[in-house]
Amino acid sequence: MAMDRVKVGLIGFGLAGSVFHAPLLMAEPRMRLTAIATSRALPTDYASLRAYPNPKHLIASDEVDLIVIATPNETHAPLAEAALEAGKHVVIDKPFAIDVKDADKLMALATRQERLLSVFHNRRWDGNFLTARAALARGDIGEINYCEIHFDRFRPVAKTGWRETNQPGSGVLYDLGPHLIDQALCLFGVPEAVIADVAAQRDGVVADDYFHLQLIYKHSLRVVLHASCLVFHDGPRLVAHGNKGSLVVHGLDGQEAALAAGARPGDPSWGTTDAVSVFVIDESGRHDVPVVPGAYEQYYRSIAEAILEGQKPAVTAKQARDVMAVLDAARQSAAEHRWVSPVR
Repeated sequence: MAMDRVKVGLIGFGLAGSVFHAPLLMAEPRMRLTAIATSRALPTDYASLRAYPNPKHLIASDEVDLIVIATPNETHAPLAEAALEAGKHVVIDKPFAIDVKDADKLMALATRQERLLSVFHNRRWDGNFLTARAALARGDIGEINYCEIHFDRFRPVAKTGWRETNQPGSGVLYDLGPHLIDQALCLFGVPEAVIADVAAQRDGVVADDYFHLQLIYKHSLRVVLHASCLVFHDGPRLVAHGNKGSLVVHGLDGQEAALAAGARPGDPSWGTTDAVSVFVIDESGRHDVPVVPGAYEQYYRSIAEAILEGQKPAVTAKQARDVMAVLDAARQSAAEHRWVSPVR
């Protein structure tokens, strides 16, 4: 009998697991979240699920087809390797791994095991990014020569938790960098080279909290990706300049806040927020662009289609691997103060 629903085991129930993955898995009709590996007590909404204190026992369980990994970054590769070896399909929260070599090993293993491997690059489905991507694809501002994408926040005091430590995979470059790199690659592809400045600017912090990446493309296109934890007043989230005008995006997509507040895909006004505005400005003036609703639910819809119907997932392992190649190049560039080409 053909499988009609994918049975899912989730490893990790921190921010990524509880706010993003679990709610989105529960919202996808062809996914069935059956078990969670966590050291935490599960809230009432998930009390009926089986809880595993040890992720290895969940991976070995016959009650799951897909393992979703939402754990600290340095554990992504070993957990994914174990899950693939056990014959499970695998989704990893971004970033794919600690470096591109681990990503390549996992891709080779997934191919040998004939299992799906994908990475949760959810911010492709931010409403502001969907709107900007469509506008640029339509040629609203003509041929693009420069684009800048920001993810700035005001957090003058570091939070507790592994992201603020000096362990592998911590810091804002690994936390927010994959989001911005993936968006840039969706728009423009893999760059020829990367120039990076990465720093820890706040007093007493050990993990980086600032990065400024310049992606070098052929034909003089330049793309800047920037994040800082010391920005009180946000500027544009995305700005692009072309030979016919400029595109400007303000505001943060509201889906993360909505999920944290208990909203779910399918609710009235899901994916919409008054905080986002998009406009084109050219010789004839300013033209507001209607903002497309955000749609994080499309990620797991795509995963269900890939497993149940054999379709290509929206985020392929190769696409996620390219993000890691740029991330690796950025780390090397910042350390060596030079241009670095991503490993293709």
